[in-house]
Amino acid sequence: MVKQKRPPSGRTNLASCVVATIFLIFVVIVLLIVYFTVFKPKEPKISVSAVQLPSFSVSNNNVNFTFSQYVSVQNPNRAAFSHYDSTLQLLYSGSQVGFMFIPAGKIEAGRTSLMAATFSVQSFPLSSSSSAAAAATVNPVPNFPDGFGAGINGNRLGPSIEIESRLEMAGRIRVLHVFAHHVKSKTGCRVSIAVSDGSVLSFHC
Repeated sequence: MVKQKRPPSGRTNLASCVVATIFLIFVVIVLLIVYFTVFKPKEPKISVSAVQLPSFSVSNNNVNFTFSQYVSVQNPNRAAFSHYDSTLQLLYSGSQVGFMFIPAGKIEAGRTSLMAATFSVQSFPLSSSSSAAAAATVNPVPNFPDGFGAGINGNRLGPSIEIESRLEMAGRIRVLHVFAHHVKSKTGCRVSIAVSDGSVLSFHC
């Protein structure tokens, strides 16, 4: 009776290690592809929908008003976005004239959250050019199409001031409830305001 020869155990172990290594590499590649195509953290998208000034007054070349800004924050990730305390700054001629904290919160995966911030701005002096324009007499002018001299009510022009709002949001996204990634998003808007009555003429973000 002839006995069958067994292959050396060393070669068997080596082949098993090679197969296991190839399998692990394949699994890692698949996980990386899934991560970068599906679970890769993305910054939240901030959109400013409206800007209003509920109250506005000018006295002795000093302006005082209440500022309201309405934004929507979209979380495009497949995980919840937990944001820390955020800040909304208001600047005029490069100097900060208003500031507000927005409390921390959470936006679920793929959802959009609507936020509104309203705060009073302390009185601050108008710049020399705005003061001179505010003191000048403004005469009615004929109607013009939008973008060609149209002002408040479409038939008059007046002095205006420009302020800038800056909103910054930072937080973290926990992918698969294991990996935490920090993300940050911010937006800035330039708001043109009529000195005569505080109407928002335009805003660009």
